[in-house]
Parts: sequence; C-alpha cells; structure tokens
Amino acid sequence: MRNLTESKKHWLSIAALWCFLLLLAALRPMALPDEGRYAEVSRWMLVSGDWLAPRLDGLPFFHKPPLLHWLQSITFAVSGVSVWSARLVPALHAGVMLIGLYLATRKIAGEATAGRAIWMLGSSLTFLFAGQFINHDILVATWISAAIGCFAFAFMNPEGAGKVNAAWARWGFVACGLAVLSKGLIGLVLPGMVIFIWLLWSRQFSKVWRLPWVSGLLLFAAIALPWFVLAQLTYPGFFDYIIIKQHFARYTASTFNSVYPWWFYLMALVILFFPWCVFSLLPLLPKISLRLPAGTRQDASWTSLCWIWLLSVLIFFSVPASKLLGYILPAVPPLVMLAAFGWDKTMLRVQHAQRWFGAIVVLNLSLALVGSIFSMKHTSEVLSRDVAAVLACEASPSDTIFTLDAYPYDLPFYLQVNRPLVVISDWANLRAHVGDSWQRELFESADFDPVAAQSLQTPAQLVLASHQPGRWLLVPVNSNNDAATAGWTFVFKGMGWVLWRSTPDAEHTTQTSSSKGLPGCKK
Repeated sequence: MRNLTESKKHWLSIAALWCFLLLLAALRPMALPDEGRYAEVSRWMLVSGDWLAPRLDGLPFFHKPPLLHWLQSITFAVSGVSVWSARLVPALHAGVMLIGLYLATRKIAGEATAGRAIWMLGSSLTFLFAGQFINHDILVATWISAAIGCFAFAFMNPEGAGKVNAAWARWGFVACGLAVLSKGLIGLVLPGMVIFIWLLWSRQFSKVWRLPWVSGLLLFAAIALPWFVLAQLTYPGFFDYIIIKQHFARYTASTFNSVYPWWFYLMALVILFFPWCVFSLLPLLPKISLRLPAGTRQDASWTSLCWIWLLSVLIFFSVPASKLLGYILPAVPPLVMLAAFGWDKTMLRVQHAQRWFGAIVVLNLSLALVGSIFSMKHTSEVLSRDVAAVLACEASPSDTIFTLDAYPYDLPFYLQVNRPLVVISDWANLRAHVGDSWQRELFESADFDPVAAQSLQTPAQLVLASHQPGRWLLVPVNSNNDAATAGWTFVFKGMGWVLWRSTPDAEHTTQTSSSKGLPGCKK
C-alpha cells in the first residue's frame, strides 16, 4: 500500500465500499411494499416479454418510467431472479454516484479532499442502505447529480470567460434524459432549476446562449421521449395519468400518503448523512473556519453551487404535503462536498483529526453491518416468504392463487409465477371511497388493460373457486373474514398469511402430480 499513489488508494477505497454495499444487500430481507413491488414489476417484464408497459400483477403500472425495470430485467436474465440480483441495479447507481463525487471533488478541491468525500458518502446511510434499496430514488438522484455536475463543468470552462465546454454540456443533456427515464419530469426540472439559480447568482447567465442546444436537445429527446410517445400511442390516457396525476397532482395535493411537516427533509438529511452533515455547517460559524493549508484548493463558485443545489432540492421537496425519505437523495452529493470542504476548513489542523475521521468511518460501517444482521434475524411479519416456500412446492403452474383483501407484494417474486394472482375485494366500493392505497394502485392500473383487469374479482368468486381443483387462497393472519374461507381446506399459517386450498379432486391430483412445483420451489 505504501507504494500506491493516493489516486490508486482512493480507487481501491471505492471498490471496497461497493463490495461492502453488496454484502449488506445480501443480508437484508426484502422491505415491503416498495422492494416487493418494484422487484416483481421487473421480474414480470422479463417473464412477459412486454418491455413497454411495466406491469404489477399483470396490470400496466405507470407510476414511474421504466429504466429501473429494463435494467433489472436484464440483470435477472443474466444472473437469475433473487432479491440480491434485484438490488444490483440500485447498487450500481450508488457506485456511479460515488465515483462521480470522487472525480468531481478531485477536480475542484484536490486528491485529499476527494478521498475524504469518498469515505463520507461511502459510510453514510445514503450509500449503505438507500444505495441498495429497490426503487427509483437512487437512480434519479444519480443522474440528476451527474446532470448538474456536467453542466457546471461546462460553464466553469477554464478555456476562457464567456465560453462553454460543449462536450460537458452534451453529457449534461444525456444525464437529464436518463434522469427523466428514471423517475419522470424531476429529472429535467431539478437540474434546470439548480443551474438557472446558480448562473444568476454567479453572474454567468449570459453563457446560457452558448450551450449546444440543438445537439443537446436531440440527445435528450432520443433518450427520454420514445418510451413516453409509444406508451401514449398504445395506452390512451397514459400521458394524463403519469404526468398530470403522478407528477403535478402528487406535488400539489394533500390527499396522498406520507404527509409530514415542512422540516421532515431537514431531519432526513441528518439521518442519511450523520454525523458528516455537521462539518458542512461548521465553516459558517464565526471563528471556526481556518485558513486552508498549502496544497488545498477550493473555489467560491463551487461552494455557492453546492449550497444552491442543496437548498433548492430541500425547498422543492419540502413544499408538498406528501413526503418520502428517498425523494431527498439528490441533495446528498452537494452536502457531501460541503462536508468535505468543511473538514478542510475546520479539522485539518486539529490534533488527531485523521484518527477521529477513521473512527467515525469504522463506527458507521459497523452500525450498518449490525443493522443489516438485525433486520435479517427480525423479518417483518408482512413478508410472505414462509407461505411462499410451502406454496411453491405444492402448487402447479396451471393453478390459480387468490388473495383476500390484501396484496402480498413479495409472493409472486418468491414463487416466480407466470400467471397473475387473483385479488379479491369489493372493488366497486373501493373505487368510490378508498384513498391512496394498494387497492387504488391496482384498479387504476386495470383501467389501462380490460383483459388483464380480470385478475381483480369480487368475493362472490371465492365460493365457486373453493369447489374447483387447483385453487389456492391467501388470507392475512389478522383477517376477521372467516365466512370467506368456508369450503376451503387449511394448509399452513405463516407469520403474516394463512394458506388455504380448494377441495382436492382425485382426478386433478393424479393428472398434475408430475407437474407439481413452481419455479420458486427450493426442494
């Protein structure tokens, strides 16, 4: 190690942190509903061969664009279907974010500061947990960050005042396209808002006209638009649903889930980046900031960009009543850079500062490992893994699985079924009264495909199904609807679900015994 350059040591640090991330991804059980939902949508895309419409239980699921599902489906095809392989795509994007942060900080402030930024982000909850969580958040945060960084480097062109680096700018347009394909319009709105405010603040706005607008917009359109156009042509009403309802309505309305006060994301940033966030604030305190030692460089323009970036994202997502933790991830990269800058200004001359830095890193990594092991041993009661293990080896591929008044998001993934579950509920009443819930998620998806909508049935179907061979029923353990299971045979009670089967038919049993077992059976 002594013969390695600082740069090579930092690349090894990135590789080590990413390997540790993959270890944590292998330990942690699936978190519901998000991880079950998005992993299953990707698996279904591979099984069905429908690469246009992401589908949940066979129903077109247009809450988000499909980049996550495209990449996860390819991963499943290469490495097989598992929870760990489902986490490879977000983990890959977390790695891209870590590498991008290192390269940008090295260019701005030097190798030593960049090394500190690596370990600050790599030992934080943002990287270690959000970085392997199966949803769209780390993808869009990575590409938004890449877009802002590329545009910033384009405008901070060292070739001369008033000039813009066209190559960097084109990469910025490409990153915006990937961000939009990750999670929608915020992939364009947030980078545009941050760069616009920063250019006004730094009095560089006149450079906007020197951007390669024609080639840049063509690159953006080639990446972001084809899927939206094809989806609208194939599914009328798609545009209104994904843009108007899933974007504007969610931002302006107060009827969606997860309503929190305005300070929620301030607390979220502290949790996601503790304790490193403290060092981003220390230079603001009087008599705390020190003169930087020789060889350490920083630029006020980059510091102002980081603050504008951080505050713009924070304010943008604090306005809506509905708030989810992952939304704030695009604010983490500038916070990391500010913390690394802050360490330089406040801690470099403090006695044993490097030992303190190492101690914090080790403590954070240890807590992450302990947390993953704890979650592995204390699986949530809503998981259906235990019931799935029984059902996968007892059911046949041609059997039909019913669920009553609940949807086990992880069950189809564990079973690896090729047919949708039949979800039993009072759908007419739910349409009239239910709010933002799993039921609305399903029946709104069913509106796009009347044929696939047959998987949503009423309780009357259970009476008929109980006398048909090859029928299985899952009921939540806390369900009080005993009448619905009349005529069904009890099979197994798990942590969160009770499994029933229809009345056995001797002829059916004989004919299907050789084909018993679903792809998820581990025997």
